Amino acid sequence: MSSQSVAEALDVRVFVPIERHRMLLGMFAELPVGESFCFINDHDPLPLYYEFRSIHGDVVGWDYLKRGGIDWQVRVTRLEASQGREFTDISTLMDLRKIAAGDRKHVVFHRYGMMEEGDTMELIATSEPDDILAIFKQKFAGQHVWTVRQDEAGNYVAHILKQAQQASREALRIVAEYDVRAHGPAERHDIFFGAFAGLQPGQAFVFINDHDPKPLYYQIEAESNIPFSWEYLESGPEVWRVRVAKTRECAGE
Repeated sequence: MSSQSVAEALDVRVFVPIERHRMLLGMFAELPVGESFCFINDHDPLPLYYEFRSIHGDVVGWDYLKRGGIDWQVRVTRLEASQGREFTDISTLMDLRKIAAGDRKHVVFHRYGMMEEGDTMELIATSEPDDILAIFKQKFAGQHVWTVRQDEAGNYVAHILKQAQQASREALRIVAEYDVRAHGPAERHDIFFGAFAGLQPGQAFVFINDHDPKPLYYQIEAESNIPFSWEYLESGPEVWRVRVAKTRECAGE
């Protein structure tokens, strides 16, 4: 095995945390099988280990050469070839199935804390991670959007968008997205109102149409006493995307 020596270890403490992750993730992606590199950090880089595993699979050798204080030294080895997950719509990936139960909260929120506003974390689990979701609702209310992308037996995927901290908008959990452009007018109407009826307070769905669906807004406003919000995410001319939510004021109904 040809490995970088400890003396040649890359000292990443001179970089801001997000740059450290980008640099080291890039280094591992290009690392040949059986090769290693060493780096020095100012805290336990355990979240990075799980990020490597989430993206590349169980092919990561991780050996602590020194622990403690502001001098943590780690040797990272590629054990096997793998096809790393490539993504453009998210900034990072955390697969809770590959993270020890006792490390989940620390790892997820450490990584989330380094994300830039506007970035998105993908979270994968076997089922909805209630403990993680509860912390996002409590600690980051109004500062994130939790969108469920998949929820099937044994496979749960959510995207967590980090919003600006000064945002006062209520944190909404987007539970579905409906593109109705292939359906006739009557079907679009039924899909929309069926989706709205199924929402719980604090939940939202995204509605995609080929024209402004504002008449649906007026119908809800006129016929329903349930507080709701209506936000345009994209306003034509060919595609209209609206986020529709039941707001939390109706929680006691």
